[in-house]
Amino acid sequence: MFSASNCLEKNHNSHNQHSFVLGTSICPARYEGAVKEDGRGPSIWDTFSHTFGKTIDFSNADEAVDQYHLFHVHLCIDGTGKINQAGVDHYNKLVNALLAQGIEPYVTLYHWDLPQALHDKYNGWLSPQIMTFATFAETCFENYGDRVKHWITFNEPHTIAIQGYDVGLQAPGRCSIFLNLFCHEGNSATEPYIVAHNMLLSHGTAADIYKKKYKAKQQGSLGISLDVIWFEPATNTTDDIEATQRAQDFQLGWFIEPLIFGNYPISMRNRVGERLPNFTKNDVTLVKGSLDFVGINHYTTFYAQSNGFLLRDLIGKVLNDSLADSGTLTLPFGENLKPIGDRANSIWLYIVPRGMRSLMNYIREKYGNPPIIITENGMDDPNNALIPIKNALQDEKRIKYHEAYLESLLASIKEDGCNVKGYFVWSLLDNWEWTAGYTSRFGLYFVDYKDKLKRYPKDSVRWFKKFLTSTWSEGTGANEDLHRQTDTHTEL
Repeated sequence: MFSASNCLEKNHNSHNQHSFVLGTSICPARYEGAVKEDGRGPSIWDTFSHTFGKTIDFSNADEAVDQYHLFHVHLCIDGTGKINQAGVDHYNKLVNALLAQGIEPYVTLYHWDLPQALHDKYNGWLSPQIMTFATFAETCFENYGDRVKHWITFNEPHTIAIQGYDVGLQAPGRCSIFLNLFCHEGNSATEPYIVAHNMLLSHGTAADIYKKKYKAKQQGSLGISLDVIWFEPATNTTDDIEATQRAQDFQLGWFIEPLIFGNYPISMRNRVGERLPNFTKNDVTLVKGSLDFVGINHYTTFYAQSNGFLLRDLIGKVLNDSLADSGTLTLPFGENLKPIGDRANSIWLYIVPRGMRSLMNYIREKYGNPPIIITENGMDDPNNALIPIKNALQDEKRIKYHEAYLESLLASIKEDGCNVKGYFVWSLLDNWEWTAGYTSRFGLYFVDYKDKLKRYPKDSVRWFKKFLTSTWSEGTGANEDLHRQTDTHTEL
């Protein structure tokens, strides 16, 4: 039921069975290209990126970094229920190739790019018919579950709901803010909650199928990846402290609380009211406890402050969107507009390593210390055509970023007892970064977009090789064998 790039986001990693996994993450929609080959159907991101003005550099992912041809991958399902066997075969080759190199894949079933056919047919995630996601999930369990032992149902459902259905800045580009001046259709006050609810129910349904039919035989695990900015109060006032908690409720709590406790945060229920869908008793049974681990995508930290009654009312009336419901302003600037940390290339990504430890402890204390895997963490450099490649490979800032965030993560594990089981770098390669196009480089490997997409290891690759035999990795269970496996992987 879903297009090629929906099925597998590969969090490639090498794995130590005792405690900790380390690796890198990639995403087919941003890597593979080959959008019209082997029966691949278009996705909502194909349509969105081909719409004028939707990406910064007017680019699309028709070629991306051509991972389809440079490493044979592509599962293609056309959105009508018919499985494309050529796509199934390609991913079988990929999974087998990874395992042959001692690399264990963590597979994400949905990474943002719904088949356009399903969006056209019944508005995709806005419709209960989207529960057929479970059929797609089972197709993957059946075809790959004998070898794939770790599944992630959704990547960043919060981002999908807000960016795609509230502010309209990402596919499918629906919104109603500012009288639909930026979007042609949508309802920013209701649709994000409907979309999120349907994704949670879809996750629960897929998890239920896996648990009842496949888990005992395949001996695998299943989770979900949630995007989480850590928030700190802008001031020590009660208003800002309470606003900070609401900000986290409307981000992480929105998704993790139904999965852990069976309902949305009380602040959401109170502030959103009847616009927030309800879980039936059967829904609660389906969703609550439907994961073996929680994936966390964490990059940065913002300040949070109460927007006050007058400003809240003004924002609510002008925007009439879900973002106004929390009554919180979140920004990377404090008093006198001082930034919270040094900035990477992306306008939203400020380097604040302490946020990693704080976030891990927040989850430990509030949600019972569930197993956590950091499924994305990283920073980007600008894609500057004037910088020689040899200089672009000298990514000292990225090295310092990962070193600091990993030190913060280690402290949460060894000193605080946080139940963290893994860490994946975003990303293995420079790639097409959604609406940022090719203006942003997150990769450990440099991709030369001007010369046949050749790959070159940055200094951060060598740093990670040394890191994998360091005291840090020994302390988490990673060892020389992990170094060997990861080294093999990064050369693919």
